[in-house]
Amino acid sequence: MAITLSSGFKMPIVGLGVWRMEKKEIRDLIINAINIGYRHFDCAADYKNEAEVGEALTEAVKTGLVKREDLFITTKLWNSDHGHVIEACKDSLKKLHLDYLDLYLVHFPVATRHTGVGTTDSALGDDGVLDIDTTISLETTWHDMEKLVSMGLVRSIGISNYDIFLTRDCLAYANIKPAVNQIETHPYFQRESLVKFCQKHDICVTAHTPLGGATANAEWFGTVSCLDEAVLKELAEKYKKTVAQVVLRWGIQRNTVVIPKTSKQERLEENFGVFDFELTKEDMELIKSIDRKYRTNQPARFWGIDLYA
Repeated sequence: MAITLSSGFKMPIVGLGVWRMEKKEIRDLIINAINIGYRHFDCAADYKNEAEVGEALTEAVKTGLVKREDLFITTKLWNSDHGHVIEACKDSLKKLHLDYLDLYLVHFPVATRHTGVGTTDSALGDDGVLDIDTTISLETTWHDMEKLVSMGLVRSIGISNYDIFLTRDCLAYANIKPAVNQIETHPYFQRESLVKFCQKHDICVTAHTPLGGATANAEWFGTVSCLDEAVLKELAEKYKKTVAQVVLRWGIQRNTVVIPKTSKQERLEENFGVFDFELTKEDMELIKSIDRKYRTNQPARFWGIDLYA
């Protein structure tokens, strides 16, 4: 099952996110995921594991497990490389062992002090606050992203963590409009207005935290997960599915792409097992009623500044 992007390319509606995936586990996880049916893998320079992902993908293609053209590979431009878009993209391609990317995203709508291509540590000042580069505009960054398409390095380009106003601005100055906006959205953070705005303008929404972050975000940010929500547990019993499967199915029925992350084999299978049932309109409305407008991913913890304030 796939969504056709404004660029004309098809994007599988379920993918595997590799954020916080241990390097030593990546090979087996990606090979197993491909065997299960995954074709969409979501990476980023900032995840610091592109090389390991690249080795696994190369093995999968060389052994005939999958063809390159059947894969959809996303990676992202880090904040400190906004002034070095082409070099950063080429660095990611080299690490991923790829000739082209299916999708390249601006990871966050902020340019920070350059620390060297391929170096993705957040640049903080002596005051512990993110060193934002005020000389590089998002418009400049976007036009450099567009060059990647004309160079044949990238098939589709998009944005990530952009709100309605920044997305609207991007549409105003874009020669190639963003095909995707990857954002945090889940039953506790539904962002109905942003999702509607993007879809109205033919921008596919990808949910980068489709299960609400679960244990990982609880450890990093002290947040709670929608997987413990009583309403969702009742629906899981009704459909004889897990809570995670109900949540992912809800995301799919909103016409959003979901990219859950897991390091467990059984969860790989579970997260992909969402195509054999459908939530009723009434149950979709029920889930809509539990929105808490609750963000679980809080980079301010590391940056000393809340970009969402």
